[in-house]
Amino acid sequence: MSSKPYLEIHGLKKSFGLKPILRGIDLNLYAGERMALLGANGAGKTTLLRILAGLTRPTDGRILIDGLNLVQQTREIRRKVGFVAHQPYLYDELSALENLIFFARMYALAQPQARAIDLLQRVGLSKKGRERAGALSRGQAQRLALARALLHEPQLLLLDEPDTGLDQDGLALLAELLTEHHARGGTILFTTHDLEAALGRSDQIVMLNNGRVAYQQATASLEQERIHEVYQEVVR
Repeated sequence: MSSKPYLEIHGLKKSFGLKPILRGIDLNLYAGERMALLGANGAGKTTLLRILAGLTRPTDGRILIDGLNLVQQTREIRRKVGFVAHQPYLYDELSALENLIFFARMYALAQPQARAIDLLQRVGLSKKGRERAGALSRGQAQRLALARALLHEPQLLLLDEPDTGLDQDGLALLAELLTEHHARGGTILFTTHDLEAALGRSDQIVMLNNGRVAYQQATASLEQERIHEVYQEVVR
């Protein structure tokens, strides 16, 4: 493991108007690590991920991704990050295949169509390639969003409750994709309300409460019963 974190967050704050959402977040995530972000609705998890994806500007603080300053070098950082959110960030009027080709060209991939076809097959949507993205089911749209996030082979995956809308086959596919990404040395930061999934898929667990880090622990030293106890104690 490198001595320098791949993701460094120092004193991160975010307010919307007079309402503070993040109140001073300090976190480090090393290359190849997986971090589960837990907390009640409104704790600031989604806002944190949107900031890291370059979709929302922080109010204060400093964020470095692979040594690059997020605010000053957003375009370069977006090439290193894949983001799956509650909203799939797809163009409804384009087909599933056209969506992936569009994003592949945005990332200036050498063979956008070949890469798009390959990812469609990988997420089990080969037969849906010509369907409008807006006509896909919630689970199918989530699969397509996963393909979009993986197109450019990012080092850092940001996943905001990525299992939303997925059936059992979709959940198994998600687990496979995350295992493959991690096996290649990829870094993962994900939110979930599933404490068992958090424990089984992460190296660190972080709990947010009222916009602050209320708990952080390596999962190797945690047991399932204990994480439930801690969650009840910390997340109010």
